[in-house]
Amino acid sequence: MTPTRETIWDRIERLLVGLLGALAMIVGLVQVVGRYFFPSDAISWAEEVIVYLVVWAVMIVSSQLVRTDGHVRPDLVLRLVPPGGQRWMEAFNCIVALAFCWGMIWYGWQIVDTSLSLDERSSTALAFPMWIYYSALPAGGVLMGVRYLIRLYRYLFHFDPDTMTTGHIPAHEMPANIASPPVR
Repeated sequence: MTPTRETIWDRIERLLVGLLGALAMIVGLVQVVGRYFFPSDAISWAEEVIVYLVVWAVMIVSSQLVRTDGHVRPDLVLRLVPPGGQRWMEAFNCIVALAFCWGMIWYGWQIVDTSLSLDERSSTALAFPMWIYYSALPAGGVLMGVRYLIRLYRYLFHFDPDTMTTGHIPAHEMPANIASPPVR
């Protein structure tokens, strides 16, 4: 089976999140070991870097939550309506989520732009450029927005009440036609 663009996208996101998490763990370990065994050589900026890495990881993985139906939403209400109603409620949810993503992108970019124009840096010895940290917000908005667009397209044009169920679907249990719908 040839991987689709979406599966490649999924793999890249999971790889990036794994690398960011592992790097955060390594920085934390170095800080703890340095603090207890080599206090004179301990790094003072570890907490700051860990926060940056984890925030970026969370914003990237939020896209995977859209793909697997993992974001918070009213599943109980959705389960009470017939599949046709679920379809339109899900489509409405995608539109609202797209508006939220647009806000994340727009206001996130405003924050990044302000940080760039002020040459804002962290207050630690690291003097990290804050625009890189703030860029996680519009980047996460773009990733989630594209996923919501794909989701909306599927609910509008490829709805299958037998496989497009409500509720969280773990990635390994996701039906093949949801993971990569046929192109018509």
